[in-house]
Amino acid sequence: KIMLKSLLRIALSGRFSTSRYVISLLNNHCTVYSSHTYKRHRSNHCNHAPFILLSGITAVTIGSISDTEDKVEEAGKFKEGLPIYTAQDIRKRDGSNQDSTNFSKRVWISYKKGVYDVTDFIAEHPGGDKLLIGAGGPVEPFWSLYEVHKKPYVFELLEKYRIGNLADEDVVEESTDDPYSREPKRHPILKLNNARPFNAEPPLNILPDNFITPNELFYVRNHHPVPDINPDEYELQVEGIGINGTVSLSLHNLQTNYPQKKVTVAVQCAGNRRVDMGKHKKVRGMDWGGGAISNAVWEGPLLRDVLESAGFSEDLFPSAKHVCVDGLDFGPDGTPYGASILIEKAMDPRQDVILALKMNGEPLPRDHGYPVRLIAPGVVGARNVKWVGSISLSEEESYSHWQRRDYKGFNPGVDWDTVNFDDPTAVSIQHQPVTSMVCDPLDQSEVKLENGMIKLKGYAYSGAGAKIIRVDVTLDDGATWHTAKLQQDDTPLNRSWSWSLWEATVAVPRGKVGGDTVTVTCCAVDANYNRQPENVKNIWNLRGCLSNAWHRIQVTLKE
Repeated sequence: KIMLKSLLRIALSGRFSTSRYVISLLNNHCTVYSSHTYKRHRSNHCNHAPFILLSGITAVTIGSISDTEDKVEEAGKFKEGLPIYTAQDIRKRDGSNQDSTNFSKRVWISYKKGVYDVTDFIAEHPGGDKLLIGAGGPVEPFWSLYEVHKKPYVFELLEKYRIGNLADEDVVEESTDDPYSREPKRHPILKLNNARPFNAEPPLNILPDNFITPNELFYVRNHHPVPDINPDEYELQVEGIGINGTVSLSLHNLQTNYPQKKVTVAVQCAGNRRVDMGKHKKVRGMDWGGGAISNAVWEGPLLRDVLESAGFSEDLFPSAKHVCVDGLDFGPDGTPYGASILIEKAMDPRQDVILALKMNGEPLPRDHGYPVRLIAPGVVGARNVKWVGSISLSEEESYSHWQRRDYKGFNPGVDWDTVNFDDPTAVSIQHQPVTSMVCDPLDQSEVKLENGMIKLKGYAYSGAGAKIIRVDVTLDDGATWHTAKLQQDDTPLNRSWSWSLWEATVAVPRGKVGGDTVTVTCCAVDANYNRQPENVKNIWNLRGCLSNAWHRIQVTLKE
């Protein structure tokens, strides 16, 4: 009920430029639920517009995947020999099983002139049940929200479930109401990984130039369109165990009624360095290089202070185990991005968890969560929720797709046919392992020899506050190692939230001259003496998360 009220208030207040989209979701889906309470409100009197095939689901490999545009062009075309179905026929197959026939046990959707029975997909593949959010209608009105899924292999997968053609009078044109029309401007130097939603990273060789990453060069990881929030109408809702009802806090309240804490924190995407893991064996996810990590000074009230002012006490309410946070960025099914962190992380003042209002001394940029972002130091970027709209104290972790069905690690032998996201050994990623990269020079570049030596720069980072104590560099596959010079914060060994930059000037192996190639390898060690693994073979996982093997590049020496 709280989320339903929130969406209605947001839509009617005009807080978002996409308010029409929010109202449309309420009218067309009649389906709204908070990712942490997982309550659904569905009306039997409305048409259930479908959720995009594979939206929020990591792409699943079925048969061979073609990269040709032919798959895109052929999808949804009229096919001779297949039966004709009407929109009414499709609405009867919405998976609800609410009538006396068996029709409603099936799940049908349509795309252009194609009709598809995706029931078996839902039963056989992780996350397939997301299709039940809105079944029995066309995908066109919502596919524009997730262009990342409009790939050849997705259309190839869709066509495997083709059962018929849609009657001409019921064919729907794709939506022209573009939810991405008010995206913020971005620096052109950012390397684009995906346009909609926007995901990009800075060039590797500029990362070590700034210990504090400039806002415009900070990597961007978005899951939905960027909301356009009116700060004067913003309200943070706090609820759950230990909270009497729902406490609403304005932006002004957060700015003036709590002490403001500054903390330097590096935020790293779970998929950073995924391309390295993909070189060993194919993974699913965006091709992040090594730039999906950045370092900034964040400022705002401690989350602990906000929760205590709302009435919560860890001693009085020990059943609260998780702090669930939902953003104000909404997917096509009306659900926000959501995640959770452990209560002990949130309530320990030495863990420095804040509701950030500023980034590097300025109000948060829209791409980075304006007006409020959760900053949980030492925790994977996926839990540092942007555009925070609601916080709930719960016995269980968030029911968000991204908490329970994504951002997890698995045995290297697990593939998409055997994966079980409910496996108790596959816990949701919180802290990340130690990692490092050579940023300058770039792989396959030329590097100038100066008195038989070359200059190297890079970064190193470890989660959970473990400080980097050493970065080792070798130019001869480990026969000899050299210790790099570190640039880092003056922080305790177990409370260091930022990255460390490193540089080294190293002699090339004897006999190497201009024109020869050299392999440069770096390996970091943190305060717990955790050391990066030598290769990705034994840490490979199907999502390409937590890629932290030794980083290797090959350069050509230049006199």
